[in-house]
Amino acid sequence: MKYHISRIVDSSFEEVKNRIIESLKNQGFGIITEIDLQKTFTNKLGKDVAPYHILGACNPQYAFEAIGVEERIGTMLPCNVILRQLEEGQTEISAVDPVKSMEAVDNEHLKELAGGVKELLEKAVANA
Repeated sequence: MKYHISRIVDSSFEEVKNRIIESLKNQGFGIITEIDLQKTFTNKLGKDVAPYHILGACNPQYAFEAIGVEERIGTMLPCNVILRQLEEGQTEISAVDPVKSMEAVDNEHLKELAGGVKELLEKAVANA
C-alpha cells in the first residue's frame, strides 16, 4: 500500500529543497519544522549518510478545520515532506499521503479534509 506521494527530480538537493518549499508555499503550506537527518546521524551516531531532510509542512486553514472535527488529530500533524539525495544531481521528494494517514481515524469529515490536503500536496510535489 503506497503511503506517500513521490517524485524524483534531476536537480541538486539544495535546489530541490528551495523549489519544494516555494511550491508548498504556493499551495498554502508553511514549513514549521525541519529535521536534518544527515547532520543528526553524523553527530549522534557517527554515521555518514546522504542528505536527508524532513520538512514539517502545515496548511493552517486545513489544520484548523481538522482540529475542529477531531481534537487530538494534532498527534498526526504536520504533513511530513522528505527530501533525500539519491545520487549527485538527483533528489527524491516524498510527501505523506494524508488520506492513508487518516484511515486510522474513524471520522468521515476528517477523511474529506485529508482529500483536499492530498490534492494540494500532489500539486506541490508535481510543481517543485
